[in-house]
Amino acid sequence: MNPLNSAFRFVLEILALCAIGYWGWRQGTDRTRYVLMLALPAIAAVAWGVFNVPDDPSRGGGAPVRVPGLVRFGIELAVFGSAAFALYGVGQKTLAIVFSSTVLLHYCFSLERLSWLVRQ
Repeated sequence: MNPLNSAFRFVLEILALCAIGYWGWRQGTDRTRYVLMLALPAIAAVAWGVFNVPDDPSRGGGAPVRVPGLVRFGIELAVFGSAAFALYGVGQKTLAIVFSSTVLLHYCFSLERLSWLVRQ
């Protein structure tokens, strides 16, 4: 994968975690907002980092928990989709559309990787 696209993806991952955490903050009250703000992005980050396709060139090749390519793609869509729905859920509709469009743009530049994932 192109290094610029990898950096772009990394920024999208961080923004997704922030959006999920922001949603958690807005949903909770008093102490629960702190728990949700920290726990929800942590769960997403663990899923993102642990469930990998062996020898995925975009992930450094490591796979603590090996999954098929379609499962990995599903996890990515779940995290990015959750972030978009989180933004929409807190009233940031335009930002949700911009984020979703940006993720789609990233995947347009990652068609070779997506093809590789589907074949795994």
